[in-house]
Amino acid sequence: MSPSTVRLTVAQALVRFLSVQYTERDGVRHRLVAGTWGIFGHGNVAGLGQALLQAGEDVMPYHQGRNEQSMVHAAVGYARQLNRLSAQAVTTSIGPGATNLVTGAALATINRLPVLLLPGDYFASHAPDPLLQQLEHPTEADVSVNDTLRPVSRYFDRITRPEALIPSALNAMRVLADPAETGAVTLALPQDVQAEAYDWPQEFFAERVWYVRRPAPDPVELTAAVEAIRTAERPLIVAGGGVHHSEAEAALKAFVEATGIPVSSTQAGKGSLRYDHPADLGGIGHTGTSVSDDTARTADLVIGVGTRYTDFTTASGTLFQNPDVRFLNLNITGFDAHKLAARTLVCDARAGLEKLAEELAGHRVDATYEAEYRAGKERWDAVVEAAYRADDESAVPTQTQVLGALDAVVGDEDVVINAAGSLPGDLHKLWRSRSPRQYHLEYGYSCMGYEIPAGIGIQQAAPDVAVWSLVGDGTYLMMPTEIVTAVQEGLPVNIVLIQNHGYASIGGLSNEVGAERFGTDYRYRAADGTFTGAPLPVDLAANAASLGMDVLRAKTVRELREALATARASERPTCVYVETDILNPTSPGAEAWWDVPVAEVSSREAAVEARTRYDQHAADRRHHL
Repeated sequence: MSPSTVRLTVAQALVRFLSVQYTERDGVRHRLVAGTWGIFGHGNVAGLGQALLQAGEDVMPYHQGRNEQSMVHAAVGYARQLNRLSAQAVTTSIGPGATNLVTGAALATINRLPVLLLPGDYFASHAPDPLLQQLEHPTEADVSVNDTLRPVSRYFDRITRPEALIPSALNAMRVLADPAETGAVTLALPQDVQAEAYDWPQEFFAERVWYVRRPAPDPVELTAAVEAIRTAERPLIVAGGGVHHSEAEAALKAFVEATGIPVSSTQAGKGSLRYDHPADLGGIGHTGTSVSDDTARTADLVIGVGTRYTDFTTASGTLFQNPDVRFLNLNITGFDAHKLAARTLVCDARAGLEKLAEELAGHRVDATYEAEYRAGKERWDAVVEAAYRADDESAVPTQTQVLGALDAVVGDEDVVINAAGSLPGDLHKLWRSRSPRQYHLEYGYSCMGYEIPAGIGIQQAAPDVAVWSLVGDGTYLMMPTEIVTAVQEGLPVNIVLIQNHGYASIGGLSNEVGAERFGTDYRYRAADGTFTGAPLPVDLAANAASLGMDVLRAKTVRELREALATARASERPTCVYVETDILNPTSPGAEAWWDVPVAEVSSREAAVEARTRYDQHAADRRHHL
């Protein structure tokens, strides 16, 4: 070994390398990989496990998880809270530990959020073959279960020789730090290679800064975009998650206040404007507000800023009904910018909005248009008040009254987390976002089980902020195990656990599509074999308490308000458990369609009627060309 090299195992070298990687944007530096989650088995305990122990907490903090999928969710929550400028790694053994990563990886990549996955793998030498948990492929001996991570990773490599780590690790960092490329990154690590020693060049461990660019708009595209906005009579901005990732909220606010163009938001973009800003119309699409969707139907120019235009946003291609509507998409990726046959402005969201504001100086929409959407906003505000209001505080709360009680307790910087069930619809329509990071909805993958581990990741990223994970009983039963991690780490995450005895969201959808709530209620089997008996006597509050949380049970609206206030003041992980009134729903109905195909023929009347409604809605679908 020469003075210019250092002899380390592959795992030791990787940990040391990761500890000196940084991102920098606008002069502010962050650790790129700020910690490593891990569950150890024979596929990583002697390699990465030993390396993390040897490095110590100062070099690479270690977090102990209980489920591999949930470790990825925690890392994703962490990265989103920090605007993708810092990430975490996740290491697992081979076999089921590795395949448990797939759901989390898909979630990260779909949401364009960075996470580094380090699963163990088979022996590169094939010395013991087959080994425990190895997949034996009859014709492709280099295939392992880790190959399931290829389609859900933005970068994938299997490190079969020590020296191969150098270019692969650099490529992994490049992708993690690039806002146009980021997502899950997988480095599969054969367990014998993890423990193999190599003479590494000292330069490999030099501090490295990955600059997160803010690309400016192309002048030709900018000119065309300005002309499109100047000639539009009813322009509408659709704010997506890219506004938050770019920290472009102030630029959006300045642009809107200068031009009078209103803003609707996707699930990822909600909070781009504060809820009480006159131009904030709230959520858009299937779970949107009436003022937002009504404005979208008549818009002649839709300006997408950092959005992917999912089917929930476009109401499955039925929302934007103005025959002359055109699209202008400002996005850091050309892939997303070109959607809906749009004019494109491929650039950073903040840089693009600032340039547009500069070029549009003095331009403003017609005053009658402003007056129209502001009046619509006032009408919707009344809908929110009605949904939140509880005239009888001794009554069992409805789900929207739970949100009203929480709204009365949270501070401006608190973070509210959700991902699946009926809550995303109510939150998108009703929640009053007071700061850019308050509204944290994972709706790219809408993964049940995300909320609790994500709350842990967010609490790690923002230790002084109150964090609220909102979960229904269906979601809770998917993945409550990281409660143990919150207790172990002393992270005061709050869980609001809503018991409604089943899959409420899909139950409602099932009724709409002629499936008659089949398989959606948590009940005993009745005499006819269906799940229509009494509710199951499952005590989820007792389960949370058994995992170490403080638990507050609330039976009425008044008790709920008191429990939420107590939870917010607590320094321990706390669960507020409430059973909601499902017979008296107060949620506003959907303001736009969502395409869930219905059986074209059926012997059941409910499905026949649902198909008739489906065909009526589907007739409004259009391709934007």
